[in-house]
Amino acid sequence: AREVYQLVSDEVHAIVKEQYGLPNDEVLPQLAAEGIRFLKRADWNAEQRDWIRDFFFREVMPVITPIGLDPSHPFPRVLNKSLNFAVELEGRDAFGRSSGAAIVQAPRVLPRVIRLPRELGESEYSFVFLSSILHEFVHELFAGMKVLGCYQFRVTRNSDLFVDEEEVKNLRAKIQGELPQRHFGDAVRLEVANSCSEAMTQFLLGQFNLTETDLYRVAGPVNLVRLMQVPDWVLRQDLKFQPFTPGLPKALHKSQSVFDGIRSGDILLHHPYQSFNPVIELLEQSAVDPQVVAIKMTVYRTGTDSVLMQSLLRAAQSGKEVTVVVELMARFDEEANIGWATKLEEVGAHVVYGVFGYKVH
Repeated sequence: AREVYQLVSDEVHAIVKEQYGLPNDEVLPQLAAEGIRFLKRADWNAEQRDWIRDFFFREVMPVITPIGLDPSHPFPRVLNKSLNFAVELEGRDAFGRSSGAAIVQAPRVLPRVIRLPRELGESEYSFVFLSSILHEFVHELFAGMKVLGCYQFRVTRNSDLFVDEEEVKNLRAKIQGELPQRHFGDAVRLEVANSCSEAMTQFLLGQFNLTETDLYRVAGPVNLVRLMQVPDWVLRQDLKFQPFTPGLPKALHKSQSVFDGIRSGDILLHHPYQSFNPVIELLEQSAVDPQVVAIKMTVYRTGTDSVLMQSLLRAAQSGKEVTVVVELMARFDEEANIGWATKLEEVGAHVVYGVFGYKVH
């Protein structure tokens, strides 16, 4: 198992290196050539710096709480995949305490990418990272002390739910009890900025009981997924893929309802190339059709705002026999599934909780 783990680790380290090489060497330079720039601190002019400084004091500083590490303030519990900053300090704080390090946790409510006003940018679209802002102004959080270094880091924790479904009488209650602890499972990976000092890196590895194999030095934001919001802010259709519109089977083109199409023959839907709307329409029509007396289906994953589940609720409320098999161990969707299952039970639906051994997507 150790040999396999080492092989996987080597491969993933290479993938992460390539992952950060793509934006740094290809994507960001090409975006800059199109007037879409991500400004580093060295690129800020005086007006931009003043605006960013005001943003820090107005939007960032009120919602963050630095934690100085000393005998009375141990290392904090760091949430799974949350953005944090390790700060190296010199001197004494306002209370006369000498602390060589501090942790600054960035709340999830703060945006990771901030767009500058158009009039301040030398290009049409100018963005700065929250990490750059904190690096620049982190000294404002530690009055009287000297900041020697500030490094972003993120820890990934084991998010498996340890539930033996054969030993538990009430599986739903057991899973509900396990969910709050998911964000504090054992650490399995540590990502740090590639500029992080060796002393701070070793300190963080020790805090999370990890080794060099579990360490990933990254050349950029520790969570590249937060860049997904940027295309919505940039009104440049010439730089975007054309949106894909799923089609409909021929049998449903002329049908007034999905039931009419089904009466003519079986219909196979091929997702995502064909639309999922016929499935939703079938349930919506079933919920109000007086000839429908029962609905039986399996639910594996649901969203927090599910049209499909709303239709099932309406069907049960109207007196139809609704039976739903709900997957309790749909990874990271357990809470949503349990919430919908509870609502279904409240309106009289019959809910069967299951842990599916095999899943077909």
